[in-house]
Amino acid sequence: MQIYKVGGAVRDRLLGKPVTDIDWVVVGATAEEMLAKGYRPVGADFPVFLHPKSGEEYALARTERKSGRGYGGFTFHASPDVTLEEDLIRRDLTINAMAEDNQQQLTDPYHGQRDLEARILRHVSPAFAEDPLRVLRVARFAARYAGLGFTVAPETLELMRQLSESGELEALTAERSWKEISRALMEDQPQVFIQVLRDCGALKVLMPEVDALFGVPQPEAHHPEIDSGIHTLSVLEQSAIHKQPLTVRWACLLHDLGKGLTPEEEWPRHIAHEHKGLKLISAVNERFKAPKDCQELALLVGQYHTHGHRALELKASTLLELLQSFDVYRRPQRFEEFIVACEMDARGRKGLEQRSYPQADYLRGAATVARGVAVQPLLEQGFKGPELGEALKRERLKALKAYREKASA
Repeated sequence: MQIYKVGGAVRDRLLGKPVTDIDWVVVGATAEEMLAKGYRPVGADFPVFLHPKSGEEYALARTERKSGRGYGGFTFHASPDVTLEEDLIRRDLTINAMAEDNQQQLTDPYHGQRDLEARILRHVSPAFAEDPLRVLRVARFAARYAGLGFTVAPETLELMRQLSESGELEALTAERSWKEISRALMEDQPQVFIQVLRDCGALKVLMPEVDALFGVPQPEAHHPEIDSGIHTLSVLEQSAIHKQPLTVRWACLLHDLGKGLTPEEEWPRHIAHEHKGLKLISAVNERFKAPKDCQELALLVGQYHTHGHRALELKASTLLELLQSFDVYRRPQRFEEFIVACEMDARGRKGLEQRSYPQADYLRGAATVARGVAVQPLLEQGFKGPELGEALKRERLKALKAYREKASA
C-alpha cells in the first residue's frame, strides 16, 4: 500500500499558496485492507474512505470509463493493480494531475509542473471531453488564477468548445452547475469565468440571457464601454474587488438582462429594461435552482437598480415604496446588499471605477429615517389593524419628506 497526496494540495504548494483541503490516493490496496486499518467508507459510486483520526478523504486508485451522458455517466474500476499514473490520467488538468509522497517526492507524468511555470491550464488527455462539468471547472480555475497570469491552452479551449456544441452540457444537473457557478463567482476574478464560458460557446448554452448582452450597445454618455456584455463583466469585476458576498455577485451578473430584449431599432436606449428583464432573471434563477436569497436579491436589483441611481431625485412617496418593496423594517441586510449592488453597477463603467456614489449613503439614511418612526404613539392614539398600517405609512412619508428636504437644502 502506497499513499500519495494528489491534486489541488500539490498544485497550491508548488504555487506557494495556502493548502486547505488535502486529497489522498491509495495505490495497491483493497477496500478490505482499508476497512481493516480503521478507515470508514463513504461514497456510493467509488471507494473513498475517511481516515480514522484526521477525517480526510482517501480514495483507492481507480480508472474510469464513459458509460452515459453527463457528469455522472461513468463506470469506475478500483483495484490494487491500478497504477498512480493511471489514476492521474483521468483528472481534468495537468496542474491537478500531480502527486507527492510523504517525502514530497513529485510524481508528474503529464508535465503539470511545467504548465504551472508556463501559467497554462491544459487538459491531461482526450478523455477530458467526456465530462461536461469540466467546462465549468476550467473556467473556474481561469477565474481563480487569472491574477497569476494563467490562460486556457488553445487545444483545451477547443475541446471545451466541442463539449459545448455536443449537447452534453444540458445533461448537467442544476445542483452540480450551481456548485461550480457559485464557487466561480466567489473567485478573485469572476468576470474571467464568464468570459471563458463565452469563448468556448458554453455561455450561450448555459446562460443565453447573459450571452445575448454582448454586442448590444448602450448610450456612451452613461456607458463609455458601450457594450452591455462588457459592462456586465465590469460590474462583476467590481463586486469581486469590493469583496461582495455571493448574493450581490449573482445580482450583478443578472441585473441588466432586459437589455438583451431591446429591439435593434431602439438601440442604444433600453426603455423599461428593468421590468422586461424580470422574466429572464427568474428563468436563470430557476434553471440553476439558486438559493432563495440569491434569487430574491437578483430580482429586486433587476427591477429597482435605476431607482438606486436616481435616489437623490426620487419623490418621498417613491422612496417609501422602494423601502417597502425591500421590507427594510424586518430585512435591513437585503436593502444594504441592494445598495452595494447599485454601487457596483455605477462603478462598472470604463474610466468611472473610482467614481463616488452619494446615492448609497442617501439611501441608507432614508432607511434609517423610515425605520425610526415609532409605532407606540400611533397605538396610543387608538390606531389598529389596517388603519394602523396606513397611519404608519403616513408618518413614514412625512419623515421622508423632511429627510429629502434637509438633504437637498
